[in-house]
Amino acid sequence: MTTPFTLTADVVVVDLEGTTSAAGFILGDLYDYARPRLDEVLGRDDATVREARAQAIVEIGLDADADDATVAEALRGLMASDVKSTPLKTIQGIIWAEGFAAGEITSHFFDDVPPQLRAWVDGGVRLAVYSSGSVASQQPWFRHAPGGDLSGLVSGWFDTVNAGLKKDVASYHRIAEALDVAPERALFLTDHPDEVSAALAAGWQVIALDRAGEPWAGSDFAAPSVSAFTEIEVTR
Repeated sequence: MTTPFTLTADVVVVDLEGTTSAAGFILGDLYDYARPRLDEVLGRDDATVREARAQAIVEIGLDADADDATVAEALRGLMASDVKSTPLKTIQGIIWAEGFAAGEITSHFFDDVPPQLRAWVDGGVRLAVYSSGSVASQQPWFRHAPGGDLSGLVSGWFDTVNAGLKKDVASYHRIAEALDVAPERALFLTDHPDEVSAALAAGWQVIALDRAGEPWAGSDFAAPSVSAFTEIEVTR
């Protein structure tokens, strides 16, 4: 049996794709659900949608008067390349939140994740989420976990809108400030090598998730790596 890494921390911040949940599920089932619904959502008279649509047009470099079909097709192109676009993530979040509420989609967590999240929180460690996916999609993702609602465990939700890009050191400073935690008392769990490096540069503790079959498996991480949450023991 592998000896767990034992750390002391006040807050554990988790990435989602490839860390708590299979990237293939997100890039497969959820992306497939969102693709045909982009046109309809883009056409809504909603402030959040209008802002995301305008941001997407600028980001992609479309004509200012591009119609919904053109913007939707461009967003599908970003999805095909798995581009971490903030306006795309905002639109996807709206679609997925509605899909979860309607019972048309469910989320996915690796089996080792929910019990360990509960154990950490039961032990007095706070839990937060930091994902490129919007907060609007993170919350129903946890709420509709297959084994039951996990959202009550989470005390902070962060995305590229309220924290910044995940490869930027400044983003981790913002999160630590928002959580009122010293960087050295925060632990970040992620599967992406660049995110590992950014969090380390911000003074955080970091453990990389090196899960077989995930996109970044086998990478050269600048921090210790594990294959499951059961290999991490966190106390205060």
